[in-house]
Amino acid sequence: MGRNYREHARELGSALPTEPLIFLKPPSTRIANGEPIALPPGVGRVDFEGEIGFVVGRRARHLTPETALTALSHVVPINDVTARGLQRHDDQWTRAKGFDTFCPVGEPVPFDPPSILSLTVETRVNGELRQAGALTDFIFPLGELVSWISRIMTLEPGDLIATGTPAGVGPLEAGDRVRVEIPGVGSVENPVEAGIGLSWGAEGAEGAE
Repeated sequence: MGRNYREHARELGSALPTEPLIFLKPPSTRIANGEPIALPPGVGRVDFEGEIGFVVGRRARHLTPETALTALSHVVPINDVTARGLQRHDDQWTRAKGFDTFCPVGEPVPFDPPSILSLTVETRVNGELRQAGALTDFIFPLGELVSWISRIMTLEPGDLIATGTPAGVGPLEAGDRVRVEIPGVGSVENPVEAGIGLSWGAEGAEGAE
């Protein structure tokens, strides 16, 4: 989900969405706790985005907001790493969010619907708190989000839904350590290193500051 926290939309200079905004990250972005995030050369600024994630537990489509949570099985911390300059440069976000290693994912914990409103997320870089948000801060409630997705595409067991990031996003640099935590659930922490490969050139840095 994109722009699901009001203050995050404002910090990016974006209008508040009138309906949920979704995008896809390829499976090759996913890494586990402790694995390095690789900064691609030439893309400009790369940001952390700590998020509350959910794992789909059963095949489902055309869910209502009232029944949508029954399709979820686990909650999990996610870092939706984003090449911010490329996100602003491109008309859609696949490239900006799709580089290898751009989706650190923690260990899933069974989802307990009665406790959902207590879920919060925090992001720290080198031990310093950078983001703090809560599920109750969503623009679109979780049931509405899951229902929206299920009316577009069939949800499959194991699919991950990242629900958007709170305000406070910022750049990562080689040598940093970034930790996304859902208190009471778990965390995912990763070192950041310079990547190797094709340089994307000056276009990647456009609008990065």
